[in-house]
Amino acid sequence: MTTGSPRRRSWWGWGWADAALSDEECRSYGALIPGAAAEPRVPPSIADLKLPRPRVEPPDAFASISTVDPEVRAGHTYGKAYRDVVRALDGDVDAAPDFVVYPGIEGDVVALLDWASDANVAVIPYGAGSSVVGGTEYDGSDHAGVVSMDLSHMSRVLDVDRVSRAARLSAGILGPALEDALRPEGLTLRHFPQSFEFSTLGGWLATRSGGHYATNRTHIDDFVESMRVVTPTGTIESWRLPGSGAGPSPDRMFLGSEGTLGVITEAWMRLQDRPVHKRSTSATFEDAHHAFGAVRAVLQAGCTPANCRLLDPGEAGLSGASRAGEWVLVLGEESAHHPVDDALDVLTEIVRDAGGTVASAPTESDTAPATRDRAADSWRSSFIRMPYVRDAMARMSVISETFETATTWDRVEALYDDVRTGIGAAITEITGAPGLVNCRLTHSYVDGTAPYFTVIAASRPGSEVAMWDAIKAAAMEILTSHGATVTHHHAVGRVHRPGYDRQRPERFAAALGAIKAELDPAGICNPGVLI
Repeated sequence: MTTGSPRRRSWWGWGWADAALSDEECRSYGALIPGAAAEPRVPPSIADLKLPRPRVEPPDAFASISTVDPEVRAGHTYGKAYRDVVRALDGDVDAAPDFVVYPGIEGDVVALLDWASDANVAVIPYGAGSSVVGGTEYDGSDHAGVVSMDLSHMSRVLDVDRVSRAARLSAGILGPALEDALRPEGLTLRHFPQSFEFSTLGGWLATRSGGHYATNRTHIDDFVESMRVVTPTGTIESWRLPGSGAGPSPDRMFLGSEGTLGVITEAWMRLQDRPVHKRSTSATFEDAHHAFGAVRAVLQAGCTPANCRLLDPGEAGLSGASRAGEWVLVLGEESAHHPVDDALDVLTEIVRDAGGTVASAPTESDTAPATRDRAADSWRSSFIRMPYVRDAMARMSVISETFETATTWDRVEALYDDVRTGIGAAITEITGAPGLVNCRLTHSYVDGTAPYFTVIAASRPGSEVAMWDAIKAAAMEILTSHGATVTHHHAVGRVHRPGYDRQRPERFAAALGAIKAELDPAGICNPGVLI
């Protein structure tokens, strides 16, 4: 990258184009998986793509804020799931939007939805495109055209209430820009999903995003004071309140609505003082029973650590947290107001009583590298880098993808065993060779936890998407049979629709469809998700 030039997002894969793994790194990862391709696939150039001719042109009113640039259209075709990356590597951009529009103010959103409703043009709200469930792609043919509405130009901190510790934010603001703007006030939203660098507030709200907090405030829902949403039939804004018992909540209706009921444009969000005291440590376990039991004991003792992530032996080895075949529990405490030594001591005592071997914890703080826990450090580095590794695997015709769920404590061990056994068998049947199925607990509660599974398996060039879809379908069957949710924090999109249709009550689906018909009678808002 030339010094001083702006960094470019990868149009086909995760994150920054200049952060993608090199061909040599792709080969080194591929060498770990028997049956992987010998050489990495070369991503197609924009010039080589066969983008469909636009069916509709930007109206004159939107000409100054719209583009039909081929790279922009290609980059807005899919999200960033494994199947999206593979299709982009194949040069398959048949579902590209006809144009991309960048509203700068709410009035642009209103005008675009009015035009689209009259013209029967589908509108796909687009935050930063990091969906892993098909939430930003158009897969239908019932509309005259499709437009991607990129909200990245609606990126401001509109108001800060330091007294109530809250802020009014534009929906298009990216995670890093949001935190940078709040830092001078000594405040933070403190919501850090893995996609933090490449996702927006509006995207978090629309998908009920899960953040870095492993306990207590796990979802973006917990930070919402009020929301403002533009629908094709009018704008809706809820009152700004710390809490209310006045009937069903309008905020809850739009949280997780994935753009199918309207476009989230603003929200008042609860903030926190920035943490200054941090400590982390790790513990190891010889078996799943004691490892799960330790996490449950921590939560049921009333502790709410910022980090409480359990890695099974495969996941611990993959991240470098342990290569001794142990379960690894990563623990972390933080506070803006007081030292956390005592809080971490309580955690370690609980974990030891539950059969864990606890590493010697640093005295303070997360800002001094010499005092940080090695296993926690390894997990943290791997967590941020993993999407780029996933892309490297895709280039080597290796399936490397995840799915997540949640269940109660009394069912988690059986679910874990059945998923690993069942998906292991499915991988062998579908691909013709064994694969890896690893797991970590990302978020935990007093009554249950959220297992997050990683699947790695050699595929065949040209069959990657079909094979992953078959493995995913097998996973959905197992989750459904256990009464586990189809998704804990990745949203529904189009990928999880079959499982979501089975999970939700039938009459609730009918009521949701009636709401859709009232707010979006022309059916132009992100058609195909949820309903």
